[in-house]
Amino acid sequence: MALSEPTIAIASNPQRERAIGIGLMFLAVACFSCLDATAKYVSQSVDPLVAVWARYVVSVSLTFLIINPWTQSGVMRTQRPGLQLVRSALMLFTTICSFTALKYLQLVENMSIQFATPLIVALLAGPMLGEWVGPRRLIAIGIGLVGVLIITRPGLGIMHPAALLTLAGTIGYSFFGIITRLLAGHDSSATTTFYSGLVGLVGMTAILPWIWTETPSLTTVALLLLMGTFAALGHWLLVIAHARVPAATLSPFMYSQIIWMLALGYVLFGDWPDTLTFIGAAVVIASGLYLLYRGQVARQEPKRVA
Repeated sequence: MALSEPTIAIASNPQRERAIGIGLMFLAVACFSCLDATAKYVSQSVDPLVAVWARYVVSVSLTFLIINPWTQSGVMRTQRPGLQLVRSALMLFTTICSFTALKYLQLVENMSIQFATPLIVALLAGPMLGEWVGPRRLIAIGIGLVGVLIITRPGLGIMHPAALLTLAGTIGYSFFGIITRLLAGHDSSATTTFYSGLVGLVGMTAILPWIWTETPSLTTVALLLLMGTFAALGHWLLVIAHARVPAATLSPFMYSQIIWMLALGYVLFGDWPDTLTFIGAAVVIASGLYLLYRGQVARQEPKRVA
């Protein structure tokens, strides 16, 4: 799941552009679901950190073919190098947490916790961006976080402790989203995309000799390459979708990812979540959708507190 602020294109046929944008959003979340499913599958034969390294190598290489100093002059110039460094480090942290947790959690369990990202972003937007939420949205955030507790059930010994990794990664990704918005006013989306994977690529390559314990099979290598391709393709589709349709229109459709996770988890791993996981996921999704709705109301009536 990525947050970006690309320029909205002016469409001659708004309904057609909306349909195309939503379709691209569905394809993007399908790619991200396949990315997680592949990462979980290869974690059975290689260290999750090796999978993280492969994800960065492939996705950064594919991105570099399109965004580089030769095709886009000045793409390396940034007004906020410190923020770019922190943002890239947060992406690496989030990826490590997610890939490690996926070795132990069901796909739906992992994703349901990550759906809390918009709730955490809404809380952080006040002190970091000055975008304070009103009492109704605060209640929705609280209810959504209760949904996360229903999923994880801390202290009951039901959910694997790896769920804490997912939660930590979700918090990290929330800060990542806030910093992405801060950078939007200083650097172009191309510059931010260019720097996104560099910290991860350099950092994971530096520790590769210590995590590469054995040579993977050709099948595993192919899956690692496919995983990185899913990552790059998913982010590319997401940017194109946002270039056609406003984020407020597309955001509700990100929750369709849970359908992909259910299908892939059942087909590939024979996993099916328990009833409380479904209930918790429904609470988190409902809270997120309500936040989106109240955000639209606030934009239409700026003098009212949503």
